[in-house]
Parts: sequence; structure tokens; C-alpha cells
Amino acid sequence: MLTIQSSYRSWRKPITARQDAAATLRIAAQLMTILVGLVVLVAVLDFAQMILAPVALAIIIGLMLGPLADRIERVGIPSWISAAAMVVLLVTLLGLAMTGFAVPLADWLDKLPAMWRKLQAGLTDWQGVIASVAGLGEQLRGALGQEAAMRVNVEDGSTVESVAYLAPAIFAQVLMFLAALYFYIATRKNIRIGVLSLCFSRRLRWRIAHAFRDIETLVSRYLLSITVVNIGLGVVVSLVMWALGVPSPLLWGLLAGVLNYVIYIGPAIMAFLLFGVGLASYPDITGALTPPLVYLAINLTEAQFVTPHVLGRTMTLNPFLVFLSIAFWIWLWGPVGGFIAVPCLLIVYAVVTNIVPVVPVPERRSV
Repeated sequence: MLTIQSSYRSWRKPITARQDAAATLRIAAQLMTILVGLVVLVAVLDFAQMILAPVALAIIIGLMLGPLADRIERVGIPSWISAAAMVVLLVTLLGLAMTGFAVPLADWLDKLPAMWRKLQAGLTDWQGVIASVAGLGEQLRGALGQEAAMRVNVEDGSTVESVAYLAPAIFAQVLMFLAALYFYIATRKNIRIGVLSLCFSRRLRWRIAHAFRDIETLVSRYLLSITVVNIGLGVVVSLVMWALGVPSPLLWGLLAGVLNYVIYIGPAIMAFLLFGVGLASYPDITGALTPPLVYLAINLTEAQFVTPHVLGRTMTLNPFLVFLSIAFWIWLWGPVGGFIAVPCLLIVYAVVTNIVPVVPVPERRSV
């Protein structure tokens, strides 16, 4: 009897090994298929940036303005009128913001040469360190067999030619954004009904309906809350810059509020800009460091206390995932990608929690 059992076990081992190998190959093939699909998706997003970027931005803004359009439609106003009202409201707000930026920003652009000369004069004491770093770099390039000098070829071209080339593309993207925003707000309910009609089971239809609800709730709540926080941040920064004697305090408040939409990177850019403003406004390096340090203290208070209190713990995301999302979308689509990075992460979160629910693993009972 023992001989029969041992021979049976020895016969079963090769079959089990082959089954395990086949299962491993199937899993590897599925993972490779997913990887290839992700690479193709990234390539398509990069290739079709001119079309997809304004459309994606319009959808994100439409999710934010959707609840306000719903309130207008409850009065009995048609959806096409509410969508047009949302587009007009957004264009008006953007026009007011651009007006606030235009005049003081033009003055500071005229001061850029003087600021650059002052920065060069302030870096005189650091020339020895910079020369040492440059010499080390040349030694490394020589050890690697590379040329010691770097050549940069600049093609001839005027600013007018660059503007003439970019203006039609920018104008087309703006028109595409406004058109996509209008049609998305006007037809978002029909889009939802059409997607739900494609579901082949009642349970899947229920999950997708909840995913739509959570996506609009999370994105709208996040963007509206962040907008209120950024307005408050802009007001505080303007008042503090005015108290410090920094010229054009309203400009820096507006810029701080706009850049704060891009988490991590926006505040870093703002601090760098305020350092340049400090160089142009104060005679010494201590005074030049005052505006950026004060701004970083305000931003730290906002990020650690105000924003978590406004958003609540239910919308707390993993900071590492937020950083990866921002880095990926900025690398892919630039400033537009930085704006939609966190909303896209919220959309993925809502889809995963509703469409792919986590099944609890049953506890093992000890025998």
C-alpha cells in the first residue's frame, strides 16, 4: 500500500510542476500585456497632446462646475443654457485674473535685466566654488572620454516668428477647451445614461453609477475647496508682501494662489520667484531671503493645517502617489498636466473603489 501511494505521489509531482509553470507563464503573459498596453497609452497621450490635453482639462473643470450647473437646471433652465452660463463664468474669472496679472507683470519683465545684473554681482563671492565645480566637471568628462567643452548651437529666429508660430496652436487649443467644456456640461447626463445602458448586469450598473457619483463629488469638492483655500492664501500673501514693502503685492498674491494648484512644485517655483523679487527689492542677501522664507512659512501652515481641515480626512491621499502623479503628468503635458494630476488620481481612486471592490480575505482557522 505504501509503495502504491509513493508511486502515485511521484507521478503527481511532474504534473503539478507543469501546471505551476503554465500558471506562471500565464501570469507573466498577462503582466506583459498590461505593461505593453500602458506604454502604448502613454505614447498615445504624448502624441495626441494637442487634442487630449484641452479635452481632459475641460472634463476636469466640467466636473467642478457640474454641481453648480445642476442647481441652475433645477429651476427649469435647459442644460444648454446652464452650460453656456458656466463657460461665460469661467471666461470672466480668467479674464479678471489675466487683467490683474498684466500690468504689474509687464513692469517686472522690464526689471529682469537689472535683477539679473544684481544677481550676478551677488554671486561674485561664490566664483571660487563655481570654478572648482566646473573644473571637477571637466575632469570627469575627460576621464569618461568626452569633450571638455559643450557646444550649443542656437538656430536663428526672432521672437516674432516664434509667437507667429505658437499663436494659432494656442488659440486652437483654447477654442477646443471651451467647446469641450460646453458640450461636456450640456451632455454629461446623457453620457452617464449611455454608459449605464451598456452594462450587462444590474450589479455592474450599480457600481458604475456609484463611480460616476463619487468621481463628480470628489473632484468637485477637491477643486472647489482648493480654490477657496488658494484665494485665502493669495489674500494673505498679498497682505504680507505689502507689509514687507515688496512692490506689486497683489501680483504675488495672485501668482501664489494660481501656483498652489500644482502641489509641491508650485510653491517651490513661487519661493524662487520671491527670492528674485527680494534681490530686486532689498540691498542685501538677508533682505532678499525674507519674502521667500515668509511665503514658505505661510504655505507650510496652509498645507499642514488649513487644507487638511477643509478637505477632511476622507480625501487624504498617499503623498507618494500624489508626487508620482504630479511628476508623470507634468512630464507628459506640462502645466496642464500639473493641474489635472490630483483630480486624475481621485478619478482612479473612485473607479477602483467602486468597480474593483476589495474582497476581504477570510481568516484561517487553526486546526
